[in-house]
Amino acid sequence: MSADLSGPVFRGQRRGLMYVLSSPSGAGKTTLSKRLIAQNPDLVLSVSYTTRKPRPGEEHGKDYYFTDEASFLEMAGAGAFHEWAKVFDHYYGTPKAEVDEALSEGRDVVFDIDWQGARALAKSAPEDVVRVFILPPSLALLRDRLQKRAQDSDEVIDGRMARAKEEIEHWDEYDYVVLNDDFSRALEKLSDILQAERLKRTRHPWVAGFVDALMKE
Repeated sequence: MSADLSGPVFRGQRRGLMYVLSSPSGAGKTTLSKRLIAQNPDLVLSVSYTTRKPRPGEEHGKDYYFTDEASFLEMAGAGAFHEWAKVFDHYYGTPKAEVDEALSEGRDVVFDIDWQGARALAKSAPEDVVRVFILPPSLALLRDRLQKRAQDSDEVIDGRMARAKEEIEHWDEYDYVVLNDDFSRALEKLSDILQAERLKRTRHPWVAGFVDALMKE
């Protein structure tokens, strides 16, 4: 007698994962995350709340949820964030409800956050989080990328470069490290990591029931 695979326990739905991408500003994590999502329709981007003003081209609800400091701190006090921190004089936070809903439905969520957020997520949900740190090929190239954005003053860029070194110091807290010296190659590595993590036994709770049924044949 073969195992009955018709029940809900054998549908094969796995729990989603939190795919955390971090890097110094200008190292390419935002572009890489957007391309990764474009290639994987079942991936969703975690949209953070922030108290900073929108940059040119940014949309509320798509790039960030833009809010004021009082509202943000009220949400933080109510436990509405998985993690939150103050970066460059502005607050950033990951909304909890929509992320938890996606994970329970088997969808993977991409996070474009810094090392502080990555550390906080790993502490709050260690079984769900996969952390990848993206390195630039050089600091000189990183500065050049920031300057070509033409969005920040030289003073702000100097601050971002100082922050970049602080970010890089935390590379060894991550599960994987990807060098973004070639965009296509870096994107392929991120995709490979995602696929491997999706196959982990711990993300497939249905397998235990399946094996139990097999052993009773």
